[in-house]
Amino acid sequence: MRTYLGRVIRDLQRKATSSGRELDQQLSQYLERAIRIHGQQRADKHKLYSMQAPEVECISKGKEHKKYEFGCKVSVVTTSQRGWVVGIEALHGNPYDGHTLKAAHAQVAKLTGVTPAEIFVDKGYRGSQHHPENVAVYIAGRKLNGTLKRLLRRRSAIEPVIGHLKQDHRMKRNYLQGKNGDCINALLVGCGFNLRKLLRVFFWLLFGHVALALEIKRTPRTRSLVSGACQNRIIQGRLQY
Repeated sequence: MRTYLGRVIRDLQRKATSSGRELDQQLSQYLERAIRIHGQQRADKHKLYSMQAPEVECISKGKEHKKYEFGCKVSVVTTSQRGWVVGIEALHGNPYDGHTLKAAHAQVAKLTGVTPAEIFVDKGYRGSQHHPENVAVYIAGRKLNGTLKRLLRRRSAIEPVIGHLKQDHRMKRNYLQGKNGDCINALLVGCGFNLRKLLRVFFWLLFGHVALALEIKRTPRTRSLVSGACQNRIIQGRLQY
């Protein structure tokens, strides 16, 4: 394949030189990328992986079933109790996870108006020099007691959230062009996740009120089959729900 690509590159260059005309902008851009792909070696850094999206990077996952992913890193921040996405940002250049913690903390404070006092992260964020000032950062695997122990165990709840963002909200494949498209897609994915979560809560409340209304407006014949004490328990149960 490398030989075929070299033949095509040389053929295009020879024909462009013999005709005396300049190549159009798109063909010239593709030719430059093809020359870059033809010259890169296996051990080279900052390789080109896609002709249409040169910003794509190779990210090492460290997992046996999927060692690598191609795209860009996305930083995701969720709440500890309910799992709402309060911060999400696309990061180019394949940065170390610890280097992104300060920017993620600042984004959460800017979007929500609340500055988090405690952050729970995985082992990829090791290095106290990368942590925000005046913020307690707890790394997975650390031995804690009481409430902090439970909150640290809740950190793993962000993994299914990331899975839903990839599979259900199109973060797995971005159809917007360029680095700006990656940033816009990440923000839209976070908004879509929160909106779907909010609609789910709204429909549960709506169906609860409808069921309560139907329970109250039953016919007298049906109501006479149930004792007054039992009816009170049913209505109270609906209200609590």
